[in-house]
Amino acid sequence: MNNLLLEVKDGVAVISINRPQALNALNSETLTELDACLSQVDADSAVNVVILTGAGEKSFVAGADISEMQPLSPVEGKAFGRLGNDVFLKIERLSKPVIAAVNGFALGGGCELAMACDIRLASEKAKFGQPEVGLGITPGFGGTQRLARIVGTGKAMELILTARTINAAEAEKIGLVNAVYPPEELMAKAMEMAGMIAANAQIAVRECKACIRRGVQTDIDTALAYETEAFGLCFSTADQTEGMSAFLEKRKEKNFIGK
Repeated sequence: MNNLLLEVKDGVAVISINRPQALNALNSETLTELDACLSQVDADSAVNVVILTGAGEKSFVAGADISEMQPLSPVEGKAFGRLGNDVFLKIERLSKPVIAAVNGFALGGGCELAMACDIRLASEKAKFGQPEVGLGITPGFGGTQRLARIVGTGKAMELILTARTINAAEAEKIGLVNAVYPPEELMAKAMEMAGMIAANAQIAVRECKACIRRGVQTDIDTALAYETEAFGLCFSTADQTEGMSAFLEKRKEKNFIGK
């Protein structure tokens, strides 16, 4: 891969967007590589959790690559938007939880990439925004939809229509990020959270992610039906037997096997 770095350790895959000369901006090649990398980690039984971050100290992802977008025709622009949306939907639908470790600029496509992840942790230096209307376009990789779902319609309208950039503290205040840390602590905190997730029963973890993702898109009756199916499925697993046995036996040690 020309634009990504991948490291797998202790059940955690760290994917880094690696175009520091372009502040990790997303071009078609990077999106295509990210799509392939996501397929790879989803199929890897050694991976339980994914952390997505940006290489270098300045930027998570500064946005989509404007130099690539500027000359696009309407048909080409639609195809580029579809590529980004398909990859970001893949993150949402990945069987494994994805944590965004936002270490710097997360603007436009970068903010949209973070929002596609399940949990967002940010450096104190992180900046978030959807500046597209100042460039004569709309957000194209899900920004108009995910931002409203995460922070509410009114705040999403404000941020998108003004093209205003916000800092990490405001992002945390409005619920765009889960927590904010000093820059030097960000990856350690992301790894700590990933380790906590990886220590749990993985079938249950993945079913929980799927239930939440599917449930927020539908009515409560259908959503509860998803949960009931997932709940019942867990009782067919060795991990359910082990987890409940450990509880009843007052054992701290749990030998989950992902089955």
